Amino acid sequence: MILRIIYQRSIQVKTSFYALECCYNGNTMKVELPKSVQEILDKFDKAGYEIYIVGGAVRDIIMGKITNDWDFTTNATPEQILKIIPGGLYNNQFGTVFTDNPDDLQRPHEITTFRKEENYTDFRHPKKITWGKNLEEDLSRRDFTINSLALDKEFKVIDLYKGQEDIKNKLIRAVGDPDARFGEDALRMMRAVRIASELGFLIENKTFEAIKKNAPLINKIAKERVKEEFFKLLASPNPYDGVVLFRNSGLMQEVLPEMEKCFGVEQKSPGRHHIYDVGNHLLMSLKFCKSADPVTRFATLIHDIGKPLTYKKLENGTITFYNHEMVSTKIAENIADRLRFSNKEKDKFIKLVRWHQFTVDEHQTDSAIRRILRNVGLENVEDMLALRIADRLGGGARETSWRLEEFKKRLIEVQKQPFTVRDLKIDGNDVMKELNLKPGPEVGKILNDLFDKVVEKKIENEKKELLAALRP
Repeated sequence: MILRIIYQRSIQVKTSFYALECCYNGNTMKVELPKSVQEILDKFDKAGYEIYIVGGAVRDIIMGKITNDWDFTTNATPEQILKIIPGGLYNNQFGTVFTDNPDDLQRPHEITTFRKEENYTDFRHPKKITWGKNLEEDLSRRDFTINSLALDKEFKVIDLYKGQEDIKNKLIRAVGDPDARFGEDALRMMRAVRIASELGFLIENKTFEAIKKNAPLINKIAKERVKEEFFKLLASPNPYDGVVLFRNSGLMQEVLPEMEKCFGVEQKSPGRHHIYDVGNHLLMSLKFCKSADPVTRFATLIHDIGKPLTYKKLENGTITFYNHEMVSTKIAENIADRLRFSNKEKDKFIKLVRWHQFTVDEHQTDSAIRRILRNVGLENVEDMLALRIADRLGGGARETSWRLEEFKKRLIEVQKQPFTVRDLKIDGNDVMKELNLKPGPEVGKILNDLFDKVVEKKIENEKKELLAALRP
């Protein structure tokens, strides 16, 4: 057995916990189980039912990782579970009872009755669910071997599908027949790629070939779920490797066909800095994107996606992509709508793609820089710069230039200035009180005049100076 877990009981001030000591990749690590998890195991044991920790939590424990996502399976029915956990919530057909997780209120503990699933008619949900007779039946329906592990109440590992061996070898392998697993739930293909990206694993050959074969089935899945998995992939520690896997699996062609068309579109030409074709430039840009935000990483991945439609090669061999940012923006809008982005996600996504070509020039006026900031939004400035730098590195250029560094300084300075009349340190009430005016257009005109003087740096945006400027 690859994993060695030692049961320990430790006492700390005001609390007790189980410490699981495990060996992974030659390293010994200790993982503490939350008190709430111990209590669930104890309650079911005292009531005479089987209870096991299952799923990703077991995998994470074996790898020595901290987890707040605790799932359990039991031979107790939902009605019996509710008697043991009176405050639980049961409102589904899958036999899952939710109960509070005091360590993470966003992730309740899930306790599910052993179950069998049959007749997947929509490539996602089983039409028939029956309560299982034993743990073996329940584990046989799991997606991947590394997720099919269980811990009993004595913290003994139950490993029916060599999941520990696959963890050691860093492999994602389907439980049983991969074609059958993906035919039951096509979203599992995205999950395989996403989990590989999160853990830095590879996908086992038969499982990967099954994904390539069944990739078109991903179109049967609700787009919101596909987007959710892709965002998790992008937010992982290895988004570049994940997207390469995503492409090689055939899933990119199904989910982002516009991106697939970018590969093979050359950019290298006289007077141009690019060393990759469009598709590989986008992948390399993602690799160098320092923002951890999945929306920014997604925008980085597709920021030049309109280039194939704007490609032109001149007689002298120069390749151009005039107005590609406009075409890229339209494609980005289509992608955001197709994958059901939230309004907030879409707004940021579109802005980053549309304005990624902002001009960097030492002769730019403050007004020009303010216009850039208004277009992209003050809240998106850091991510805009992350995309720009990734774009440079992904094209073979240096990370920065003296012009870009000066531009960054100008961004900071310009943000100290008011952007609109509303940013002035006085308002219409101050103007009316100071000049004894009634509400009307004249008040707005006076404020606009003051704003122009502040922008032109004729006066400071300070209340005392603004009020003084009102007086003749």
